[in-house]
Amino acid sequence: MGRTYFVEEAVGRYLSDLSVKFKPYVTGLLIGQCSPQRDYIIRAARTPPKEEQKEGNTSPSKLDSIDEEWFTAHASQISRMLPGGLLVLGVFIIATPELSKDCQNTLRKLIFSIEKSLTKRRLWKPADEDVSDRAALQICSATKKIVCRTYDVQDPKGSAKPADWKYQSALSASWLSLGCTVNVNIHIPLLATSPNHDLEKNTKNGLNRWSKQIEDSIFLINGQVKDNDIELLEGQKKLRGNTHSGTQIFDVKVLTQLSQGSSHRSTATVQVCSGSINLKGAVKCRAYVHNNKPKVKEAVLALKRDIINTLSDRCEILFEDLILNEGRCKKNFERVYHVLPQRLFVPFAGSNVMLSDYKFGDEAAGEIQERFVEMLDQFVQAEDIHIAEEVNTVGICSLSEKMDDTQLEQLTKATLLLKLQQNMGVVIAVAVAVFASIFSFNYFSD
Repeated sequence: MGRTYFVEEAVGRYLSDLSVKFKPYVTGLLIGQCSPQRDYIIRAARTPPKEEQKEGNTSPSKLDSIDEEWFTAHASQISRMLPGGLLVLGVFIIATPELSKDCQNTLRKLIFSIEKSLTKRRLWKPADEDVSDRAALQICSATKKIVCRTYDVQDPKGSAKPADWKYQSALSASWLSLGCTVNVNIHIPLLATSPNHDLEKNTKNGLNRWSKQIEDSIFLINGQVKDNDIELLEGQKKLRGNTHSGTQIFDVKVLTQLSQGSSHRSTATVQVCSGSINLKGAVKCRAYVHNNKPKVKEAVLALKRDIINTLSDRCEILFEDLILNEGRCKKNFERVYHVLPQRLFVPFAGSNVMLSDYKFGDEAAGEIQERFVEMLDQFVQAEDIHIAEEVNTVGICSLSEKMDDTQLEQLTKATLLLKLQQNMGVVIAVAVAVFASIFSFNYFSD
């Protein structure tokens, strides 16, 4: 049996408008949420036109002229603008009857291209219960006929499966919201023996280690530790009256483990470093889950991924900005501070879900508005842009001068001496323990 997609009615109106405006075809992304029981589509966004297409509302005449790289770049940008719980759930094509026979092959290619691109950027581990089906929606611009199929992105050789497409009003008007503030203070060493300092790569490695801490953290929901398999709303008082008018918001605290349990053995490593990267600040995180009896583990998983994604995305945006405006960061500098982009949230009509974006301090509201129009095809009022955070920074510290061989040799000797001292400490401790046991044995023998 195929999957069923419950779709916000506003999405249907949007797709209908696109079918009138754009010929011979238009492509775009479907945004929503998966769950083991059912899937939800709450937004659709057409692919932004390239510069040469902005003159008029026309597309190239053949589907094979679709720029796959441009399409996947749009999906990557959109994924940064989604809070926890939302993802790019599929793709759509609205085309004339003449192009209909090629649509499914194109949709399949785009789905797997997007998945490959997004997986490269992902720092969190997929869960066993994750749904791997993605929607491929084909609409005929002449007859308005809808064909929805799914492809399993974990099975590149698999065939398409039929799926149901059902419209529903106020689909996400009463979804549940979870929010938390996470204090970040991540220290990432830059090894002196590294041939060069690829700051972006080093930062990603550091974030990988930090993301594992977040995945292993304990989450307090409204001050309580809840079992993963119970319903999120269990024990909560139901809202009276119209359920669409109220939004249930859960306050979450994240408790990270300071050390591993006694069953885990760890070894301290001494490394010669010539600098470090420090990520410091407080980040606002938010996730949304459907209101159809969601489990605690669904909600916690959505929030964990938002925590990891938001910090990773900001670092990506910062390095992209540095490359565009300043060139690649040089290895030799004393100390540099960069301000990470701040997170903001924007509502959209008919839903309590808020979309997300990031801004640097010098960005005006007009630039943010333009980005929402280009990426999500949505106009945003300036007063609806809510800045969620104070300034967060990334500090990059390195030696002011390049280390020569003598300095590196001295550092290496110091490291070896430190290791020898550590080992001598262990030897002395063992000797003391042995002497004490011998003394104790002789004492009691007497």
